[in-house]
Amino acid sequence: MQIETLKVFCDLVESRSFSRAAVRNDITQSAVSQQIKNLEKRFETQLLRRDGKGVSPTPAGRIFYERSRQMLDGFEQMQLELKAVGQDMSGSVRVSTIYSVGLYEISVVVKTFLKLHPKVRLHVEYSKGTRVYEDCLAGAVDLGIVTYPEPRKGLRIIPLPADKLVLICAPDHPLARRPHVDIRKLAGQNYIAFEKGLASRRALDRIFHEQGIDVRVVMEFDNIETIKRSVEIGAGVSIVPLLSVQKEVQGGSLVQVNFIEKSFYRLLGVIVRSRQPLSPAARKFIELMRRPHQGRAGRKSA
Repeated sequence: MQIETLKVFCDLVESRSFSRAAVRNDITQSAVSQQIKNLEKRFETQLLRRDGKGVSPTPAGRIFYERSRQMLDGFEQMQLELKAVGQDMSGSVRVSTIYSVGLYEISVVVKTFLKLHPKVRLHVEYSKGTRVYEDCLAGAVDLGIVTYPEPRKGLRIIPLPADKLVLICAPDHPLARRPHVDIRKLAGQNYIAFEKGLASRRALDRIFHEQGIDVRVVMEFDNIETIKRSVEIGAGVSIVPLLSVQKEVQGGSLVQVNFIEKSFYRLLGVIVRSRQPLSPAARKFIELMRRPHQGRAGRKSA
């Protein structure tokens, strides 16, 4: 039994069509039928059944499909790794990320990656979270990087080190004089929030609910930059990732206050298609993303 036969079977199960499986493998429909008959004869069991919408696997066929898919994915990954042996890293990596991660997380990684692997064509685009998931599922990008990654059918999640969350306020705010603050002190404070529906907003609302805190949301924005500008003019306080405010804190336009007793973190993750073998270049990019640095910690939950 050859690897090509396994691919024909998997393509047939996934497309539910003899004609589409034939096109994918550049063979005739009769050749597809013959290979399926040979498989069923070899294993002495029916692997496929015809229904009104095409073909579908029997229970035995489902087992055969899942094991064949694993072998095909492993074979493709082996080919990628063999091509990389003894060669400088090359190829391309397409990355889609949300704006806040792209501005404060990836910029350092991109510089390091390109310095280490100058022959790799690296393309990074910034999108909203929903678009990152869509692009990954469609195969438009190799890697997606999101906050608070959510399980989706057809995708797998590779956890990244989490971002530490801190309170920020204007230098003349009463809380600015404190080196640490209990998060419950935010009750009743004017608060600059992320827009409803964003993953960061849902996570922070969950923290407030768990801590029994009722903040006074006075403004809502879809990006950290606008939140920081609003906090700088004294419109309220906010909670953001430490990495996103280092420049302003060093310049004195914002004050960072750590939380006492308990720390909170923004979860990050890489999303990729479930059955997508990662190229050596993509694996190297993920390795760099997984290295913890200042402002990031282990995989702690917010």
